[in-house]
Amino acid sequence: MDITGRKLIIKALLEEGVDTIFGYPGGMVTDIVDELYKHEDKFNLILPRHEQALVHEAEGYARESGKVGVCLVTSGPGATNTITGIADAHYDSVPLVIITGQVSQGLIGNDAFQEVDIVGMTRSIVKYGVTVNDRKDLGRILKMAFYIARTGKPGPVLVDIPKNIQKANGPSEYPQTVNIRGYKPNTSVHIGQLKRAFKLLRSSKKPLILAGGGIHISRAEKELTAFAEKMQIPVVTTVMGKGAIPEDHPLYVGNSGMHGRYAANIAEMECDVLFSIGTRFNDRITGDLNEFAPKAKIVHVDVDTASISRNVVVDVPVVSDAKLALSNLLEWAEPLETQAWREEIASWEKEHPLDMKKSKGLSPQNIMQSIGEVFEGATYVTDVGQHQMWATQFIPLNQASRMITSGGLGTMGFGFPAAIGAKAAIRAAGEDRLVACITGDGGMQMNMQEMATAVCNGLPVTVCLINNKYLGMVRQQQQYFYGKRYELVCLNRREDCPVNCKGPSEACPPYVLDFLTWAKSYGVEALRIEKEEDILPALKKAAAAQREGRTMVLEFIVATEEVVLPMVKGGMANSDMILK
Repeated sequence: MDITGRKLIIKALLEEGVDTIFGYPGGMVTDIVDELYKHEDKFNLILPRHEQALVHEAEGYARESGKVGVCLVTSGPGATNTITGIADAHYDSVPLVIITGQVSQGLIGNDAFQEVDIVGMTRSIVKYGVTVNDRKDLGRILKMAFYIARTGKPGPVLVDIPKNIQKANGPSEYPQTVNIRGYKPNTSVHIGQLKRAFKLLRSSKKPLILAGGGIHISRAEKELTAFAEKMQIPVVTTVMGKGAIPEDHPLYVGNSGMHGRYAANIAEMECDVLFSIGTRFNDRITGDLNEFAPKAKIVHVDVDTASISRNVVVDVPVVSDAKLALSNLLEWAEPLETQAWREEIASWEKEHPLDMKKSKGLSPQNIMQSIGEVFEGATYVTDVGQHQMWATQFIPLNQASRMITSGGLGTMGFGFPAAIGAKAAIRAAGEDRLVACITGDGGMQMNMQEMATAVCNGLPVTVCLINNKYLGMVRQQQQYFYGKRYELVCLNRREDCPVNCKGPSEACPPYVLDFLTWAKSYGVEALRIEKEEDILPALKKAAAAQREGRTMVLEFIVATEEVVLPMVKGGMANSDMILK
């Protein structure tokens, strides 16, 4: 029996096990929305307040749950508003299916109301994008979308569905499997290449594991930890790989890269074999490519063939999912004599420990360590900026906790909606894990309207807002590399402020946004913290509130002058660190 396209869409979502949909209505998806109304008991339908935030919420859901995040938006501005979120998901390998409405086929190409070529616009940032042109293809295309999004290197898939296709009758069958010519994701590992990599490790005197976000995507944290332990190899991580091994583990050195730990960056410079897994070697990790791991033979394990030797030419390429590769390696693992090497790394840590010098105001280090203490075992979701780096430096992760952040695209405005999405995934799984959103006054103002989404959908999170009144990371760049010419970074600058401002002074006007009053307008309790002794009590109160189902905002007032160190200037070698 034939059914309408909109009925088949709902059938597909149910068949794929979708429990949560982030949707914003509009003229070209009203038929799908109407069908969802009839199946409201089957889905958790979340109405965000902006389509960019909608995609970030779906990202947070996907990264917390390991499932595909599902987005539904209308045509025109509804679709174009998703582009930043889609790009973010693309660069961080987040599995999403974005369903966009489109004008009826007879209007396409006529500059119809809210008609845009969203498939063309997003072609470079999706794994697959398609407009459904024939009703009989709808089921197959939706099956392909979910399969492509979750397999191989995960990523976003966009399906654009014209309004007439949604209403047209056609086959009711939804395929159980799909065979896509030209798309055959690797599901095995070349044992010969893996043995070559293991042979390199066995002959090494100074081996080092570099773990990236691929460890989390494949849920291979336990395998990585077990392999490092059996081989006695120290581990450094990328920002996206943070938490791949418990941070209190004696083999863990720290994050590497632009704001990495001194010992981690020097270990990369001095190792003789670098076993990298689940990272694509972006410029924030490598610094000057000519100076990256200059003494090392490099092994690169990655599920994406195109990522291997693209940025760093490697000695042993291994195309494989991280979990599969590590499971095989564990069968061969045997202890190496690395005591002297580990002691050398420990001496570098002792020489330049990761520790912020106290300036006026609250210490970001103390804030982050206190968040880690009170919210132990939580999901930490960060926005982008200085607070993000402080969080990755000072919040300790164990295998019960998780950190979600925007790494590849570095999207301000990501943190708060992604935290809401993560909480939605936790609720859908029937769990009670806490979510701490760590954001800045700049990033928070980009998607602060999502407080309504959190409150109305009963998705409580704790917002830890680091307020230094500046776009801090750009200000830091201007401080070190642009002669302290602070332009377009002061979030409180007024028309009558002096030109060529060199930073805050007693003459500065009051901050233009009162976050406490803003939170109160949504019925949310907020506290402003300005003294060190108030940090822990405020966090404990907020954690208790979240357990009771209430969102709280904690505004931490931090001195403008605080900076993230160590720091490597873009394009310089990772050994060339600014330390103080």
